[in-house]
Amino acid sequence: MSDPLRLAIIGAGAVTQVAHLPVLKRTKGVEVVALADPDRAKARALADRFGIPDAFEGIEQVLDYESLDALVICSPTHLHEGHVLAALAANLHVFVERPLAMSAASAQRIVKSAEKKNKVVMVDMNHRYRSDAQLVRSFVQSGELGQVDSVRGSWHVFRPSRQQAAWRQRRDQSGGGAMLDLGLAMLDLGLWLAGNPAPVRVSATWEKPSRDRGVERSGSAFVVCDNGASIFYDVTWHHLGEGERFGMGLRAERGAASINPLTVWKELHGVATDVSPRSSATRENAWLSSYRAEWAHFLAVVAGEAKGTDLAEHVTLHRVMDAIYKSAEDGRDVAL
Repeated sequence: MSDPLRLAIIGAGAVTQVAHLPVLKRTKGVEVVALADPDRAKARALADRFGIPDAFEGIEQVLDYESLDALVICSPTHLHEGHVLAALAANLHVFVERPLAMSAASAQRIVKSAEKKNKVVMVDMNHRYRSDAQLVRSFVQSGELGQVDSVRGSWHVFRPSRQQAAWRQRRDQSGGGAMLDLGLAMLDLGLWLAGNPAPVRVSATWEKPSRDRGVERSGSAFVVCDNGASIFYDVTWHHLGEGERFGMGLRAERGAASINPLTVWKELHGVATDVSPRSSATRENAWLSSYRAEWAHFLAVVAGEAKGTDLAEHVTLHRVMDAIYKSAEDGRDVAL
């Protein structure tokens, strides 16, 4: 029986508390041995809650830890590049929260270092691992729906500034507001469902940052790809309605599909026909189960049993996000 993969986590924020640690605690073949956060008391309390032996203040203490195999990076965005490069320099595999970096140039430096070290670097894109997204993707990959013409998605949540970590309100530390925090995941999911066509032009609009709020809380972006397909997303941190709203739909040559709820329609003998898969219900929600599936994939990639995602895709994502912000700021289309 092989030894478990020994992990340390940098950052004791919300995603660590409600996603990663609950999933990892129930995942075989992995052991979380250390947790670090600038608020050491917070790190120690969370470590005690999940049975983690050691708690530290900074990454330097973690990297000195004996027999570590991988680092999970859940620190503020402006620290991602330095933390990923430090982990790679220590010959560790890396699982990093999105976004990978602050810019396309920063993402490219990480890609080069990962290639040089021959280590796994996976960016948290858990929406790809939703069961409904996986099923829709399988219909696209099989060719049953024909070429995807457009993908439309929205993610609306209510997150008042006072409920968010202070760094998320600072552009120089977060990289952006809702258009990056929510929009990057929507953009990635849209391109992935469409078969990863190459973006060539973007147009975007946003609710401009204010004097007391350094980042945007809402925005929309339209991305045109080289094969004619388009991706549109609308996101906000200021959703005034019942509950969170998340969904995505695509229109293709011979069909249409959506996630949340899952539907698939095809034209059969000239008739629009519902061919939606009827999967068995599960008590675990789609969000948490997506993290479970994502972690299973990461462990399989590290073990050499599965192929990892192409890290270069994140350079493309950041090139598009850079263009989206420029378009919103300048009020014009931007070519890539």
